[in-house]
Amino acid sequence: MSENDNLQDADGKIDLNTNETPQTSEDSKASETSATENQEALEDKVETTSEATPENEDTTIETETTSEATEEIIEEATNDAEVTSEATEEITEEDVETTEKADAHVEEIEEANAEDAEDEANAERHEVESKDYHAMTMEQLVDELESLTENQKIQTIKSQVDEIKSEFHSKFGALLDEKKEEFLSEGGNIIDFYFTTPVKKRFNDAFKTYRNSLNAYYKNLESNLKQNLENRLAIIEEIKGLINVEENINTTYKHFKELQEQWRNAGPIPRDRYNNAWNSYHHHVEVFYDFLHLNRDLRDMDFKHNLDQKTKIIERAEELAKDDNINRSFRELQVLHKLWKEELGPVGREHREEIWERFSNATKTIHDKRQAYYADLDKAYEGNLAKKEEIISKIESVAQEQPKSHQAWQKQIKSIETLRQDFFNAGKVPIKVNDATWTKFKTAVRNFNRNKNTFYKSLKKDQYDNLQKKQDLIKIAEDNKDNEDFKTTTPLMKKVQSDWKSIGHVPRKDSDKIWKQFKKACNHYFDRMHAERNAASEEEMAAFEKKSALLETVKGIELAGKPEKDIETIKAQINDWKAIGRVPNNKRFIDGKFNKVIDGLFGKLDMDKAKLEMVKFENKLESLSKPDDTRLLDNEQNYIRKKISEIKGEINQLENNMQFFSNVDESNPLVRDVIKNIKNHKDSLQTWEDKLRKVKSMY
Repeated sequence: MSENDNLQDADGKIDLNTNETPQTSEDSKASETSATENQEALEDKVETTSEATPENEDTTIETETTSEATEEIIEEATNDAEVTSEATEEITEEDVETTEKADAHVEEIEEANAEDAEDEANAERHEVESKDYHAMTMEQLVDELESLTENQKIQTIKSQVDEIKSEFHSKFGALLDEKKEEFLSEGGNIIDFYFTTPVKKRFNDAFKTYRNSLNAYYKNLESNLKQNLENRLAIIEEIKGLINVEENINTTYKHFKELQEQWRNAGPIPRDRYNNAWNSYHHHVEVFYDFLHLNRDLRDMDFKHNLDQKTKIIERAEELAKDDNINRSFRELQVLHKLWKEELGPVGREHREEIWERFSNATKTIHDKRQAYYADLDKAYEGNLAKKEEIISKIESVAQEQPKSHQAWQKQIKSIETLRQDFFNAGKVPIKVNDATWTKFKTAVRNFNRNKNTFYKSLKKDQYDNLQKKQDLIKIAEDNKDNEDFKTTTPLMKKVQSDWKSIGHVPRKDSDKIWKQFKKACNHYFDRMHAERNAASEEEMAAFEKKSALLETVKGIELAGKPEKDIETIKAQINDWKAIGRVPNNKRFIDGKFNKVIDGLFGKLDMDKAKLEMVKFENKLESLSKPDDTRLLDNEQNYIRKKISEIKGEINQLENNMQFFSNVDESNPLVRDVIKNIKNHKDSLQTWEDKLRKVKSMY
């Protein structure tokens, strides 16, 4: 290998071809045993290189190293490199493909270690629980996102957050499509459509918090990783230059050990440069050890130590290959590979292929068992796929039906909601068909919603007509909610409530609003009525007792025989009676007894009958007159007008009959009766007309 080639390797731009070279792989799965605990356990077993080869040990190495010998060593190493290069050119494409396939089980381990290498806390991501987010509602997904962001290290929750984000967007997208269909079916313009929910705002806020925290973490980490990488590349360059230094080999070896210690303490580097940097480091360490073949004792001491420790690692890996806990075995295997790569150096050339093959085989066994485990998961996912396909078929079947009534559609809507929930609870499907299954599900639900919207669009006019009818009832209820005439208003309010029930559905967006408005007005009225009745019950009983006592007093009144004075006496009793107030409905018979006694007193008055009639009528009008209600006076006026009209008709009829007696003497008894009858009707007419004028004066 040329110096220029080595420089490219150190920069990480060219992959190195060594037996221990790991590549990339898919992300590792979560483990039941933390990497930190495994590494601590393993570090108790594996001794460090510095313990096996103390730098301060006074080792005397006799050598006849000269400048010429050094040049000979370099030349020999160069020849070996050229031979290797020629041999490499003879490797066929099939051999390369086989090698890459064989190393796939190692690549998976190496990429996981590369990710953890950026930050030791990254390993904790394997301990964060991943739940069945597919079965969660949008509210539950947001709860999970907020909990993860608050309680876990931000760099360890990426896979969980990505899955939550995907599931939330899928569910909200389906809801958004449904609302858009409804909006358009009601005649809306697509450019005016906007829809969001409180849970969507919560999700946006929680995800923004996560993203900002993650960006801050990586911004702080990036500068450290970059500097650490530069330091490690500089160390590689120094190791490369050791074989060209003309100095005592012990001094060179001591410098080499110092560089190794610097390497161990150089800190984390970017994950995309991790493998190349370590491969380049190991390559140049091996080159240096080959350079030390003139000092076999020193070199072999390191080789032996590394072989012993790597053998222990292999033995542990072979034990893990027999463990049935797949995730735990895989996580500990990651630690073993990390120790192999980062803590231990090379072994003798004669052992390198053998021990790596043995370690690789143990790794492959665990890898194969892990792949089988996930294959079994895929079979379970296939079962979930069958369930979801069946649910989709049921939704499609329901969507093909065309109900003719609101009740039937409501029943179907509930059925679809149940099937939707069953779909989410059915579990995950193989990732290769996940998008297609989700699209098929959304299409089936969308078709149902379109049919539903078409039906309700046809009912739109009727619903708006019903809305207007209910708004009219609301106006009646609100206009009468404070009416004091409970006797008249209560039947009206009950009728309004009955009419409300008979009216059909209104647009859903108005339903709750108008119902609350109507209910508020009705409750206001009936609450007042009940309160009034409850408060009046005791007062009415007290009024009954007073009226009973007053009735007995009125019965004992003796008139003075002077009409004007007697009229004043009677009116005073009437006013006292009215001032007492209402009595319970079941006690109102007492008003009839009082009126009968008053009529008896009026009958004892010595005065003109017509005048007496007017006095009694005026008393009646006073009982009918109310400040805020003229309905009783209106009824009385209508009755009087009707009576006047009847009397006038009878007078006209009698006068017409008189024409038949034009030649008959007035002394004729029959004629006298007709004339008398006409006079009586005219007197009665005069009285009723006086009453009408009196009623009008009451307004």
